[in-house]
Amino acid sequence: MRKLKLEELGRIGIEDFKSIDKIPIVVVLDNIRSAMNVGSFFRTSDAFKIEKLVLCGITATPPHKEILKTAIGASASVDWQHQSQIETTLQELKNNDFQIIGIEQTDESQDMSSFVVDTTKKYALVFGNEVKGISNEALPLIDKALEIPQFGTKHSLNVSVCGGIVMWHFVTPFL
Repeated sequence: MRKLKLEELGRIGIEDFKSIDKIPIVVVLDNIRSAMNVGSFFRTSDAFKIEKLVLCGITATPPHKEILKTAIGASASVDWQHQSQIETTLQELKNNDFQIIGIEQTDESQDMSSFVVDTTKKYALVFGNEVKGISNEALPLIDKALEIPQFGTKHSLNVSVCGGIVMWHFVTPFL
């Protein structure tokens, strides 16, 4: 066994990536305070061919140095926009037939492992602030809340780790 060299991975360039069809998933970051977490979302979104990232509220935007550090170039390949009000973003997505999925622990949340992704639908995945979760302004616009089952003593995962798990769950049925 040997590790592959970068040139053996067969990755496409940024311009080719921008022109290929993406998975019909938009990731919405609701007031994420760590720019390093934002950079991780860019990198994961690139890896999984996510359609777009929407950075809302206080969420940092490129070219913030901590985003660039963790995104390692993905901020140039992934389409993104900033929106000051998350309500505007979620309403626009609803108007464009996206199902809004909040990743949050609520009194109505469903275990993500039991959620079946319908490949005929478009999804917007909403991830909230590292401390406060999804904002109260966003909650009424969410169609369904999902949570990742956890078995330890902590009540949550790092938001970018959570993002990777959730995006993988949603992307695999499209492959």
